[in-house]
Amino acid sequence: MKKIRVGHSPDPDDAFMFYAIAHEKINLKGYDFVNVVEDIESLNKRALSAELEVTAISAAVYPKVADNYRIMSCGASIGRAYGPIIIARQEFSLGELRGKTIAVPGLFTTAYLLLQLYLSEFQAVPMDFDAIPQAVIDGDVDAGLVIHEAQLTYSQKGLVKVVDFGQSWAKDTGLPIPLGLDMVRRNLGEDVTNDIFKILYDSIYYAMDHESEALKYALQFGRNIDKDTCARFVRMYVNQDTVQMGSEGKKALDKMYKLAYERALISSIPPLDIIGLNERMIS
Repeated sequence: MKKIRVGHSPDPDDAFMFYAIAHEKINLKGYDFVNVVEDIESLNKRALSAELEVTAISAAVYPKVADNYRIMSCGASIGRAYGPIIIARQEFSLGELRGKTIAVPGLFTTAYLLLQLYLSEFQAVPMDFDAIPQAVIDGDVDAGLVIHEAQLTYSQKGLVKVVDFGQSWAKDTGLPIPLGLDMVRRNLGEDVTNDIFKILYDSIYYAMDHESEALKYALQFGRNIDKDTCARFVRMYVNQDTVQMGSEGKKALDKMYKLAYERALISSIPPLDIIGLNERMIS
């Protein structure tokens, strides 16, 4: 058996996608998959050294790892008029956040890239993504940039939403917002790469077709959220765009990297090497 280390973040949507692999509900073609569950910023840093054979990354970090990884057209986290949000203790306009301290879930995350695209002159305070709401509540920072289920639960903590970057992106570009990607390392070879792509595709499709059992597994990764909130969050980020990002997803990635390059936030626009784009591979 060939050992394949798979990096995914400790949140319900990733767990939902990998449920069928973790529980061997599908044909794994003789591969031994080992889950490496770490926060997305840690996975981003691992990707910089091409440590894992398969890994989730923030779309923002792809320009730095394109030499070593290929994008899989399945497994992407894509929002349609929703995405990372800024929360605060009081109402602000986006412009009023200039010069203020904003907690961010990592300097390689797509959320941070979007913040840089939409706001200048702020002080970023990197911290663990799940510590951000409490840091805002405690007044350690003026505002927080949140990802994962905190996008749905912030109001329960008495916080308010300043901006939803998914909505802003949709209004400005007319495109969905590409947040996370699943990658496969280039040196695995074409046959192994195709096998991994098909296995991940089948795992996502299995979970969507057996939602109840996959959600039960995903709820373990929800950091004490209730079942309904977990289901709502998973359905936001595991959808038809996750099954197949398609040409619209590719166009959205192109747009993001072009804007980042124009603002000198990345040094070059990477070629988009996407496996299985527009193919249908249903079991």
